[in-house]
Amino acid sequence: MSQILEVQNLKKYFASQKAVDDISFNISQGSIFGLLGPNGAGKTTLIRMITGIFYPDSGTITLNGKKFDPINDVLQLGYMPEERGLYKKMKIGEQALYLAQLKGLSYNDAMHSIKDWFVRLDMQSWWNKKVEDLSKGMSQKLQFVITVAHNPKLIILDEPFSGLDPVNANLIKDEIYRLSKNGATIIFSTHRMEQVEEICDHIILVNKGRKILDGTVAQVKQDFKEHLFRVGAATFPEHMHTPIFKVMKHSADEVLVKLGEDTTNNDVLRHFIAQNVKIDSFNEVLPSLNDIFIKLVEGTPTARAFEAAEA
Repeated sequence: MSQILEVQNLKKYFASQKAVDDISFNISQGSIFGLLGPNGAGKTTLIRMITGIFYPDSGTITLNGKKFDPINDVLQLGYMPEERGLYKKMKIGEQALYLAQLKGLSYNDAMHSIKDWFVRLDMQSWWNKKVEDLSKGMSQKLQFVITVAHNPKLIILDEPFSGLDPVNANLIKDEIYRLSKNGATIIFSTHRMEQVEEICDHIILVNKGRKILDGTVAQVKQDFKEHLFRVGAATFPEHMHTPIFKVMKHSADEVLVKLGEDTTNNDVLRHFIAQNVKIDSFNEVLPSLNDIFIKLVEGTPTARAFEAAEA
């Protein structure tokens, strides 16, 4: 897949604070890319450089194979910030039309696009409402429409599901998938790791201004697996001491085991079969992104080793 966005050695310092400290990554066209990190990690500063709000102190941003031009390329971007930037006294329909035209659409094209999105998100009856009359969830849907109405090639969504009930969250999620399928590239920033696991193809994790993790969701989970397996059976032997694995948890019908060094899945299965255990299920337990996030951000030995390798 072609790269729509390439960020190389990007730096942004404020006084003595290294908000973004030599970060590089690439994003493939049509992908859904997760930008993760704790509060104060540098995500917002990074997004503001990608959107041309801030200029980097050093490094380069390449959009569609050309050096990013904040003035001319901004129409290719759609940015939905976590903080809402809507005019509270203005009617919703008028506001959406106005902002779509600021993004380069003609009046007729803006009207067609806004009406289409209002139908998609079941917002037809809102046209003459004012923003101040909307709930948090309704405001979030409006801001999403304003972000994507001009059909941007690169869409940046910062906490897009904030304030949405499960039904509307699924509605927005389906539209994110549809936009990606149709060629748009999504940068998705959130603290909700379960949403990242479900939605994103590729992720980076930043902390204290530096990138500390970069890879596909599947590969990251594989890289941080701890060789844990969940074994289900009707009954287990009372004692299961063996050098090939360690029992981490044990219930009446399930055990969680951690494989020893040089132990294979088949070794574990043979061990239980030899003890006449009728196995009902045998599954590898991969870490969640939430577990990996906490492990890396809290500066465990794994995190420090990864940072040392990256350096």
